[in-house]
Amino acid sequence: MIEILFSEDGKLQKLEAPVEGCWINMLDPSKSEIQEIAGKMGVEQDFLTAALDEEERPRIESEDGVTLIVVDIPLVEAVPGSDRFAYATMPLGIIVCPTCLITVSLKKTQLIRDFLENRVKTFCTFKKNRFILQLLYRNATYYLQYLRQIDKITNNIENDLHKSMKNKELMLLLSLEKSLVFFSTSLKSNEIVLTKLMKYNFPNISIKKYPEDEDLLEDVIIENKQAIEMANIYSNILNGMMDAFASIISNNLNIVMKLLASVTIVMSIPNIISGFFGMNVPMPLAQFSWAFYGICGGAALVCAIVAIILFKKKMF
Repeated sequence: MIEILFSEDGKLQKLEAPVEGCWINMLDPSKSEIQEIAGKMGVEQDFLTAALDEEERPRIESEDGVTLIVVDIPLVEAVPGSDRFAYATMPLGIIVCPTCLITVSLKKTQLIRDFLENRVKTFCTFKKNRFILQLLYRNATYYLQYLRQIDKITNNIENDLHKSMKNKELMLLLSLEKSLVFFSTSLKSNEIVLTKLMKYNFPNISIKKYPEDEDLLEDVIIENKQAIEMANIYSNILNGMMDAFASIISNNLNIVMKLLASVTIVMSIPNIISGFFGMNVPMPLAQFSWAFYGICGGAALVCAIVAIILFKKKMF
């Protein structure tokens, strides 16, 4: 899908054909769409297809006056057949042409949707430097937002784990730990791209030319570093939690087994006593009318004494 947009009077207008200063948003484009845009805008097809590879790493390169920026962006997806969500990352391609800016992604994301719905202040399609930095800044804030969500989910799982004897909660923690690894790796790769933007000038990108843009880039770098630190901290906490709660689940199971063993000991006493009397013919005390009730009472007394002893030994 291709959308051609242009900022006019603070609002985005959809166009039928590219004009100078427009934004071309490509969502999972087909081969024919890639060829069309590559021909019209004079862009290498490899630049347009770079972000369509899920394994593409963040990088920045220039060729024939066109600059390609690939960054990893966070993604939240519903897990099929479940009420929970999975956190992952995917590449976003930003191609800066002499006349326009092109974004390419495989899936719909909240990051691009924010710009399409005009939720970003002072956003203009023809201010390419500012547009790039706003994309990167918004991306860093989404990392921070999703990291806080992961921390909140972890705390909820922690409350459930205290009484758990199943592996469900541990599997959820493992899924979150995997997400944190993705986040941490992507953020570190993004940091390299941001550092290059700060140090070097690329065709059609003149960050150093405008002090406001340079300040915004510094803010992006700070947000990105904060996200890296948060991802590392949460990952360490999660590792410790998984080790601790694996032991807790095992301990909870031992407590249940200990309780069942104690109940089995107490319940076996009446069987033992009744077995003694059942093996004797004639039955002892058969001449007494109170014999049955006396034996039952004796068995109950022995059970009570054993139960008290086990309770004092903290077996119950």
